[in-house]
Amino acid sequence: MDVIKQWLFKMAVKKNTSQINNLKNSTTPGKPDSPEDPDMSTSSLQANEAPIKQDEESTFPIVGIGASAGGLEALEKFFINMPSDSDMAFVIVMHFDPAAKSVMAEILKGYTKMEVFQVEDQMKVEPNRIYIIPPNKDMAILHRTLHLYEPVVSKGIRHPIDFFFRSLSDDLKENAISIIFSGTGSEGTLGLKFIKGEGGMVMVQSMDSAAYDGMPGSAISTGLVDYILSPEKMPEQLLNYVNQFYARKNIKPEIIVTEQTANYLKKIIILIRTQTGVDFSAYKQKTLIRRIERRMSLHQIINISGYLRYLQENQPEIELLHKEFLIGVTSFFRDPAAFEFLKEKVVPEILKDKSYDQPVRIWVPACSTGEEAYSIAIVFKEYMDEIKSNLQVQIFATDVDRDAVEAGRCAVYSGNITVDVSPERLNRFFIKNPDTYSLKKEIRDMIVFAPQNAIGDPPFLRLDLICCRNLLIYLVPESQKKLLLIFHYSLNPGKYLFLGSSETIGDFTELYSPVDKKSKIYKRIGERAHLPLMAGHAPIVPWIEVPKSGEIKTRAINIGEKIEKMLLDTYTPPCAIINEKGDLLYIQGRTGKYLEPAPGNFRSSIIDMAREGLRTELNIAIHRVVTQKKDVTFQNLNVKTNGSFQTIDLIVRPIRELTMQGLILVTFEDVSSAKPSKPVKSTSRSRQVKGHIEELENQLKFAKENLQATIEELQTSNEELKSTNEELMSANEELQSTNEELNASKEELQSLNEELVTLNAEHQAKIEEQSKSVSDLNNVISSTEIAMLFLDNDMRIRDYTPAIAKIMNLIKTDIGRPVSDIVSKLEYEYLLRDAKEVLDTLVFKEKEIRDKKGFWYLTRILPYRTVDNIIDGAVITFIDITARKRAEQMEKDARLYAESIVDTVQESLLILDKDLRVISANSSFYSTFQVSPGETQNKLIFDIGNGQWDIPQLRELLDEIRSKNTHFKNFEVDHLFPDVGRKVMSLNARRIYQEGVGTEKILLSIEDITERKRATD
Repeated sequence: MDVIKQWLFKMAVKKNTSQINNLKNSTTPGKPDSPEDPDMSTSSLQANEAPIKQDEESTFPIVGIGASAGGLEALEKFFINMPSDSDMAFVIVMHFDPAAKSVMAEILKGYTKMEVFQVEDQMKVEPNRIYIIPPNKDMAILHRTLHLYEPVVSKGIRHPIDFFFRSLSDDLKENAISIIFSGTGSEGTLGLKFIKGEGGMVMVQSMDSAAYDGMPGSAISTGLVDYILSPEKMPEQLLNYVNQFYARKNIKPEIIVTEQTANYLKKIIILIRTQTGVDFSAYKQKTLIRRIERRMSLHQIINISGYLRYLQENQPEIELLHKEFLIGVTSFFRDPAAFEFLKEKVVPEILKDKSYDQPVRIWVPACSTGEEAYSIAIVFKEYMDEIKSNLQVQIFATDVDRDAVEAGRCAVYSGNITVDVSPERLNRFFIKNPDTYSLKKEIRDMIVFAPQNAIGDPPFLRLDLICCRNLLIYLVPESQKKLLLIFHYSLNPGKYLFLGSSETIGDFTELYSPVDKKSKIYKRIGERAHLPLMAGHAPIVPWIEVPKSGEIKTRAINIGEKIEKMLLDTYTPPCAIINEKGDLLYIQGRTGKYLEPAPGNFRSSIIDMAREGLRTELNIAIHRVVTQKKDVTFQNLNVKTNGSFQTIDLIVRPIRELTMQGLILVTFEDVSSAKPSKPVKSTSRSRQVKGHIEELENQLKFAKENLQATIEELQTSNEELKSTNEELMSANEELQSTNEELNASKEELQSLNEELVTLNAEHQAKIEEQSKSVSDLNNVISSTEIAMLFLDNDMRIRDYTPAIAKIMNLIKTDIGRPVSDIVSKLEYEYLLRDAKEVLDTLVFKEKEIRDKKGFWYLTRILPYRTVDNIIDGAVITFIDITARKRAEQMEKDARLYAESIVDTVQESLLILDKDLRVISANSSFYSTFQVSPGETQNKLIFDIGNGQWDIPQLRELLDEIRSKNTHFKNFEVDHLFPDVGRKVMSLNARRIYQEGVGTEKILLSIEDITERKRATD
């Protein structure tokens, strides 16, 4: 349409305009990696720091127990086998008769030595005690204190177990423990999902030991249960788990991911990806490690290397760990206030500009089992019912967990969703089954479920709302940024992003503006973001839908387009652009006097839309223009318009522009002399008859011309059909011959196909191997913490790793630029010269360089060798050695400091090695005994001064220190020294060991007490 408008404008005012758009590119750095390190234990997964100080009461485990029919027997067997000094607390939630008094506390006192209490409001939980919910109450826990509530549901089925389990998971997080005993229905299933979502542990009574297997069976069917045991066997397993997982009376310190941890974590991620196809490398490492620690506790495995071996030897455990990582904490209408805001403020804005043929498009990534997606559908349906709208809503619900997607597609949920769904919505949108609820068809039809990786797979486009709640909190920052860019790319301008209560848009304030910060709803602003390109991955190609025929993208109108439109509307007569079939492509100006829509289904033919008095001539003119390629004009045509007549000139001409060949311009020009009026009665009947005859003659003339044109067209068509028939017959003979040849070569093709299949399998294996190698290499290059710079033979930048940003201000557009143009933070002016020298000599260079901020780097320059051993540039690595340099300086300063102290001491000091050779002596020794360092160092003590220290008693004592690790103090020696005279000395000696040096030494101190001795004598 833009081409037609430009052509019309050029025809009217001889002027054309153009517009240029610039695009920007962006990249996202990769994620750092870690090398393989030695074995480590579970304790190594935690920080080597003092635990956070807490009250002693806050460190014990709390076990939530849910039971119903038949649960009393299970509780008795459980507590008979549970020690009374386990340092655990037990909170029991059961279904009691609301009108009756509970005697459960008195009953359980006969099976345990622990104190048993019926809960009172705001009761503090203490270890080695049992707490039982009172009848007709709901109960929750906050900061290890129990709170009672009046039931919201006065009649029907209540769900106190789910209510308590959910609060227990919120309060204790991964420390939460839950047990489900015998009972009917599905109570506890929803609650255990929240326990597992926070990384807690779930035990369930085995179905064969349960009096009623409804609750245990419902829990087991989730696939999230850790232990399925009979009640009498549960205490032993519970104690093993607690002893393994809990640090008694200490809160677990914050996890620090060491290199060893990261190394083993990657190996585990690879095992999961190989078996399930799901890659968890984008998830936060600490989150994954907590889940791994819990699995290790379940199996009583201490070393993470042992758990890795366990995974390799037990493939079912890989699937269980995969499920552990994928646990989605979801429910209907989570954060009700946010959904209410969505319904009142956001949904009306989305629907106000929509038409029936323009559906609302919504994406719910990480939908888990579909509760969030159905909640969105219900909110939209409720509002559309209120405004009596029948607009279409398409919701795309996706998740990487195929089992969860299948569960969402089935749309069947346990009866305990009444905790989150109001009775009105249950009646309106759900079908009640014996133990479950299922969504009605009108809601299911709004949603399409599909397995998808939101980060790696193509996103949906042209969206009005994205509801991604509580996925970002599990991802590393790089993946969070990538996902937010994908969402911005997918959303229509001004449309909405709905995040979880703990999530934000981060630094992307230029891409999203908050609509309601409390509800975490944002609006897309700015130009569409580019799809991110992660290191080692191909760019994401979106799922693009082909636009409908005739759909035109709206664009911002600049001043040039406004002037064009004004001139076209003012100086160009009404006209239409059609193709050779007569289909309307474009209309300029007001053409209502000449064209009107035909009754019935819409047809785009200009002949069908022509008014009375114009149709025949228009048909003839189009036919002549198509066949003769020349302009056709009909003058003074009387066109009927609303009961009167308008005289016009019809001009039909072919468009000869190269870019618009095959199109036809139809122009309608009013004849000013012909005034539209109703037929006026003539006073003379003869004039009426004459005018009527002329009109009939004109109609006859036009009919003859139309008939002649039709005959000519039919003759032409007949000839073309004859020619086509001959060609088809000839083609049929060729096809028969070809068919015989194809049949003859069928067996040969089958044989070839088998060979190709075999060859394809081999190539596929090679491609996978190469793809893995490329991925590994890209991850090493992009994820290493070592700054690396790759240069070509012309010293131009070929590539770099993200860590180079500490040294050089590089961006992607710098690739291809000479390295000499880049400003470096290093005090290394000969970098370029050394790199060229390495290329010339092929001998690597290594230097220690300091930057302007005082950081030190070990710089290595090596030749870049291809797989064919061809030198194709240089590789420069920068290893941060600041810590080492500082340690060396500290060691040097400490040594000088120690030497200064030793030289200041008045006593003579000698340091001997294990062979009694002098390593060093202080200045007091040299001055007192008049010897030089050259005569002393590296010589046996007994050889110093021509053997003047060869004292038998001293030799014996020193030998004893070497052999027996003894020491002596205040050993007096009265000895005549040839050079200094008679000396009385007090000797002290002991072995010393310097950590890290690895050699033992002897420190000998010599105090001259000659004067003191003389004074006493």
